Formats: sequence, structure tokens, C-alpha cells
Amino acid sequence: MTATDGTRTSWHDLDVADALEELSAQAGGLTTEDADERMHVYGPNAIERDDGAPWWTVLARQFTSPLIYALVASAGVAFAFGEVVNGIVVLAVVVLNSSIGFVQEFRAGRAISALADMVATPASTLRSGEWTKIAADRLVPGDVVEMSSGDRVAADLRLLEGHGLRADESALTGESVPVDKSSRSVPVDTVLAERSSVLHAGTIVSSGMGQGVVVETGDGTELGRISGLMTRAEPTATPLTRSIALLGRRVTRAIAVVTVVLLGVALLRGYPLADAALAAITLAVAAIPEGLPAIVTIALAIGVRRMARQRAIVRELPAVETLGATSIVCTDKTGTLTRNEMVVRRAWTPDGEVGFEGDGYAAEGRVLRDGVVVANLPGPLEDLLVAAVLANEGRLTGDGPSRDVVGDPTDGALLVAADRAGLSRSALGERRRVDLLPFDADRRYMAGVFETPDDVVEPMTYVKGAPEVILEHCPEAVASAAREALARYTGEGMRVLAFARRRGAVTDAASWADPIELLGLVAMIDPPRDRVAESVSECHRAGIAVKMITGDHPATAATIGRELGIVGELPVLTGPEIAALTDAELLERAGRTAVFARVAPEHKLRLVRALQASGAIVAMTGDGVNDAPALRQADVGVAMGIAGTTAAKEAADIVLGDDNFATIRSAIEEGRRVYDNLVKALAFALPTNLGEGLVILVAVLTFPVVGGQPILPIEPVQILWINLIATVSLALPLAFETKEAGLMNHAPRDPGEPLLSRFVLVRTAYVGVLMCAVAVGAFLVSLDASGEFLAGASVPSDAALAEAQTLAVTALMFFQVFYLLTCRTLREPIRTIGFFSNRYIFAGIVAVVALQAGFVHVPFMQDVFGSSALTVGQWAAAAGAGLVVVPVVAVEKLVRRRRASRTTAR
Repeated sequence: MTATDGTRTSWHDLDVADALEELSAQAGGLTTEDADERMHVYGPNAIERDDGAPWWTVLARQFTSPLIYALVASAGVAFAFGEVVNGIVVLAVVVLNSSIGFVQEFRAGRAISALADMVATPASTLRSGEWTKIAADRLVPGDVVEMSSGDRVAADLRLLEGHGLRADESALTGESVPVDKSSRSVPVDTVLAERSSVLHAGTIVSSGMGQGVVVETGDGTELGRISGLMTRAEPTATPLTRSIALLGRRVTRAIAVVTVVLLGVALLRGYPLADAALAAITLAVAAIPEGLPAIVTIALAIGVRRMARQRAIVRELPAVETLGATSIVCTDKTGTLTRNEMVVRRAWTPDGEVGFEGDGYAAEGRVLRDGVVVANLPGPLEDLLVAAVLANEGRLTGDGPSRDVVGDPTDGALLVAADRAGLSRSALGERRRVDLLPFDADRRYMAGVFETPDDVVEPMTYVKGAPEVILEHCPEAVASAAREALARYTGEGMRVLAFARRRGAVTDAASWADPIELLGLVAMIDPPRDRVAESVSECHRAGIAVKMITGDHPATAATIGRELGIVGELPVLTGPEIAALTDAELLERAGRTAVFARVAPEHKLRLVRALQASGAIVAMTGDGVNDAPALRQADVGVAMGIAGTTAAKEAADIVLGDDNFATIRSAIEEGRRVYDNLVKALAFALPTNLGEGLVILVAVLTFPVVGGQPILPIEPVQILWINLIATVSLALPLAFETKEAGLMNHAPRDPGEPLLSRFVLVRTAYVGVLMCAVAVGAFLVSLDASGEFLAGASVPSDAALAEAQTLAVTALMFFQVFYLLTCRTLREPIRTIGFFSNRYIFAGIVAVVALQAGFVHVPFMQDVFGSSALTVGQWAAAAGAGLVVVPVVAVEKLVRRRRASRTTAR
């Protein structure tokens, strides 16, 4: 409970009597009347939900982008010119992008709702002296609750008693194996993962049974505290979102300035006001990259589809590109880097040590001594494995790839190890168990009594438990040697169990009159997944730092980190150490540390924020409730689809269908491909928009006004035609472009790098000018200009003007077709990615040529657009004029490659 001064009671360090006194409760539970009174004081046992802003407010926020303003204005102009189809297309882009943003913002409350759902389960409660089932939200502090194997804990409980009680807290703490629970208090500074006297809401009882008194409910529980952390997490705008917003502001400002200037110049040159306004608005429509939002959305959607094939399900479109910009991946250990399956790695007997090969329950494995396969089990090792099989409450199911473990993962690891050594439980079937003392957190051992065929007088008692407990009852000579092996194994982060036996059916250690026979030690660990080490290495080559953040033991985390190549300048940093650091100190330490252990949810949140403060784009992976705040805070959150909790999945942007870190590496590569294609689309769209705008600008500045009528090389309605078919048919296929070689061989791009990079600006400038020159040149050539037209001495007929304008539009179309081919790769020749690797490009080209043929030769389109038929020679001339862009861009690519190679050589 939280005191009036805001401090929280630390229940784990209070003994049972003090805890009950603090709660004004008793072991016999509350009366119904007392429970009702407490419900009025404390409220329901439910996590507060935050429904967020009203839907209309969220929707209105989607229309505040400068580019959206420009697009809406563009649509208005299109409707004014009678181009209903073009106007509808532009408005559809606005609606689509606004809808995506609207859905994204409404995600915020779902993760907290998922946390609240984790406590929505009935509880067996002692009320007025009788056990009764009540809804979880009716629990109050002071209630006595009974828990047994399989139950989900409904509130934070201080244990009153426990019998073989173990809890799966992996979702809350990241601990990879079930945790022993007992009523014995622990020190006040004990970390969350080691508070054995408390059962936390949302965790699951994996074995045993017990009773506890409710000490915290609703938002006061650890689960509720995590919910509070999630409300304080501040999702950052993605790099792409920031870049597009910046681009929109810059383009909008530039177009506004140029439009106003053009309007003034046109009026000074004698344009009628209506024509001057029409020319200025036409330039604005020509320069607006109205297709860009659609290109971005489609490119991201294609990335979503490709990633789904690799078992990465994307919940938020921008996350695809953000993952490509990732510079740091913070990953959970259990179930992501590792299998979440305990396996035996080493076994020590008084006769020597052996190693076990094979990762995972279903994998093949061998037993090795000094690198040589053990064909026949030596006596001491066989005795040890017999004890591991008999002192065991788990069982194996299935066979080969389908093999699995039912019961405690530790018991399963022992059975798998024995099976790999050729010793199965069925082979020991004649050994009948006559008594069993289950494992208990207070005793820290379990014992089983078995009758065997060679029993002459008494049966055999087999013991399994914590080495420090078992070794106390063994002869000192052998116990001393065992302690040396124990120190070595624990230093490597492995979990160690000791096995012993004694003749006679005595399970209580207090009754063991003589030393028991030590059979040996078994060391196990949750092994890394396949391909994870390779994927970590590939991330490092790509300039992406990988950091492990886990609730597991520091030694275990360090061992897995070394095996996978996750090593920093500084050693493992623990949660309590993080808590003691200032933000500035954490910022410095976080960048130089690669492994973080015993980390609580608030520590993960601080770590992500510290890394973001350093300028990094952070991807966070996790599967537990304890990961949810950090998943939401990260630039892109990645949850596990198989082992992940609902809260983690709802807080994340991407869900992995196979829970494998290797999939994250593939997703990062896909994100980089998406961004590359967006840059290609931008490098195509902006020069063409600039070129169209320059055509209008040149005409207004230099072309004559005849009889009060301005002469334009391309009419406003023809500009809209170009924008419509070029955007749909040419720019969009770039979103389907295949990935280029070496995509993962360079560092992540600078998240602050604008879409309007130096390369894009230079390319836009010279290609836009070249495009304008081609269009104006084709227009003037068609008029057979000898200077008389520009001087105003020659007035073209309507037919000649229509033909010249048609030739200019056709030359612009061919220019864009050939320029599109050069944009398929921005640095290398097209052959490096395969000329026919993107069939959508050629489908787009065929569509453009067909549409342009209709523009030129179909009578009703001639009436609408003022076009004229062209001869075969004129078509060839237009194609030749457009082809000029290919050698120019090829020279630019060659210069950039040589400059890059010289930079690399230095």
C-alpha cells in the first residue's frame, strides 16, 4: 500500500506477523463486511485505463501537416480546372494517410488495457471463515487468497505459507526459470526477481500450492506500476515522419514564395489578372509532389508484406522504415536470444567431468569427455544420471523434432541429458517410488525413495537440490572438490544442481545421521538460438550495436553475451547500479555497456531514453509485461509472437512470429530496402515536379503575350495530366524495387539526415533544368522558331500551338520514362540489380505509353486536353529528346562512385 507521504511499503522484508499487523488483517481472512468497507477505501482491484483523447481530436490532428495543406489546395485547383479524377486521387491520398495516422494514435490505450486484462481472473478467497470464489476486481488488501499450480495471481500477495510453491515470473522479471517461493522474508534491498516472499499480480503459479494475504491491488501492484510507466513513456516520431514533415514545410514555403513572385512578374509583363493567377496556381500544382505520400504508404505496405513472409508481423507502417534506421537493438535474453529451454552443458562426478552437446529439447546430442564421445557410461556418471531421472517430476513427450517437456524446465533438461546418454525413465521402470518429499523453497531440496531389484534390506533415497545445501551433508574431501567445480560453473552463469543418495527411506535431512554419498553436479543453461550469433555479427558489420537487457542473473547474462559476441567496453551493469546513476552518468555508461542484468521495467525505460538522448534510433525487443513500457518508448518496439504477453504485443510496433533474433536482422535489412526505395522515388518525383514548374516559370518570364493572351508550352490542364499518370504509373513501381547488394555492409543513416539530402538536391536541380530544357526545346522546335516567335513577330495558329504543346508533353513523358530507369539504382548501373528484376517498372512504362497514345490520338481526349495528333517522326523525336537524360545521369553516377572509392581508399 502507498502511505500518505507517497512512499510504498516493502512487503517482502516484513515477516508474516508484521505484514498482517500493517494490513490490520489476520490469517483467517476478512469478514464480508470488512471487505466491503475496504472496497470503498481502496477501490476495485483493476488497473486504471487511459482512453486517451476523443476520436475527433485525434482525427483533426492528422490534417495539420503543411504537405496536407498543399495537397488539399492542389485538389481544389484540380476541381477548378475540371479535372475531377485528379482531384479525387489527390484527396484519396490525403484521406489514406490521415486514416493511417488516426489508427496509429488510437493504439496507445490498448497496451494498458492488455495489462488490465491480466488480472481479470477469479480468486479463491477466505471470507467470513469460508473459502469462496470471487471476481479478481473484488479483492482488497487484507484478503487471504489460496493459490495452486496453474493459477494466475490476481493481486500482489505476501505469502503466509507455501508448499513446493514456484512461480513463473518471466513475463514480469525476465527470469528464465520458475522462481521458488516461501513465506520467509528477504532483505529490503532485494531486487524484484529475487523477492521470494511475494507473489506478484499477473504471474503464474507453476507448481505447488500456498496461501497469501493481499497487500497491493490495482495500480498499487507491480503490474499497475508498470502500467503507470507506460503512460509516462513518450513514443517518439519516426525518422521518416520527421523527414516528411520537414520536407513538406520546405517544399510548401518554397512553392509559396515562387508562386507569389511569379504572380507579380506575370502582372508586370502584361498578363491579365485571371491568367496571371492561373499561371501561378499551375506552377504550384506542378511543383507539389502530391504523389509522395502515396509512394511512402505503398512502399511501407510492400515492406509489411515482405516482412510477413519472414515471420515479422508489422502493426504500424512507419515501423518498417524506422527499423531500417536503427542504430541500437536492445534485446531481451530469454526466448529471444535463447531458446527458453534449459539444457545440461556439464556434469561433474568424483570420477571426472563430461560435457553435453545439443541445444534444445528436440535437438540431437552427445556426451563428451575430453572431446571424445562417451560410448559406454562410466559407473559414476551413470549413477548421477539415474538420480537425475528418478529425483524428477517432469516427463518427456513426443519424439525427435516434436519432443517437448511437461513440467519444470529444469527437470526436463535432466531428462533430455539422460536420454542423450542412452538412459531413459522407461529403462528404470522397475524402480518403484515409495515416498516423495517435494521440493520446497525453505528446504531447497527434494528427495525420492525408490525400491530397486538389488535392495536387500532397505530402499534407496535419491536427493536433488541446491549444492550449498547438499554439500553440507557430504564427506568434506569430495565436497571440497565439488565446490571448486561449482564455483567454475556458476562463474559461467550456469544453474547448478547437486545429486546424492543414501541407503534407507529417510527424506528429512535433520535425520541423516551419517554423511550421504555425493553423486555429482549438473550444470545447465538456457542456450542461444540457432543463427543468433551470426545475426549479431551481421548487425555489428552493419554498424548496429546490440545490447542485451535482461532480468536474469548477471553471470548468466554475461555468459550468453560472450557466446553471442555481445560484449561492451564495460562489464555487466545491473538494475540497482542503474538506479544509483544520474541521467548524465547513465548516458555515458549505457553507450559503453552491452549487457544489462537484473533489470526492472523502470530501468529498461531509463536505458532506452538514455540511448535515444545520445541520438540513437533504438529498437527494443521483449516478451514480458516488464518489457511493455520500454517497447512503447523505443523508436520501434518488437514483441515476441509465441512467448510474448498480450501487453508486450499491444505495446509493440512489430511482432515476431518465430521469436527469433535472426528475424530482427532480416527485418532491419527490409527496412533499409524500403528507405532506399523511398529515396529513389523522391529522386524521381522531385526533379519531375521541378521540371514542370520551371516550364511554366520560363514561359511566364520569356514567352510573349499575344493580344492579351499568354502563350504557354504546356497548358495547366496538361500539367495535371502529366502529374496524374506519371505518379500512378511511373513513381509507384519504384516502391517494388529489389534490394541492392551490400545493403547491410554500411552503417545506419544519420536519423537527422533530411530526405532533401545534398544528393537529392543536386539531382533535383540538374535533372529539373534538363527536363525543362527538353520540354521547351521540343515546343520551340515544333514551332520551327527562328526567333520570330519569341520576339512576338510570329503568332502561331491554334493547330500549330496544339501540336507543339503535344510534342512537349510527349517529350516530357519519354524523359520521365528513361529517367525512371536510371533511378532504379542511385549509384550503380542497372545491370547490378538485374534489368528485369522489377516487372512493375515495365508494366508502368507500358501503361504510360498507352495512356499518352490516347492523349495524342483519341478525339475526346484531344478535346479535353487540347492535344493534337503526332506523326511517327514526331514520336521518335520526342523519344530521342527524352533519352538525353540517360547519359547525363550515367556520368553523375560514375563521378559519385569514383569519389566514394577515393574516400574509402583514404
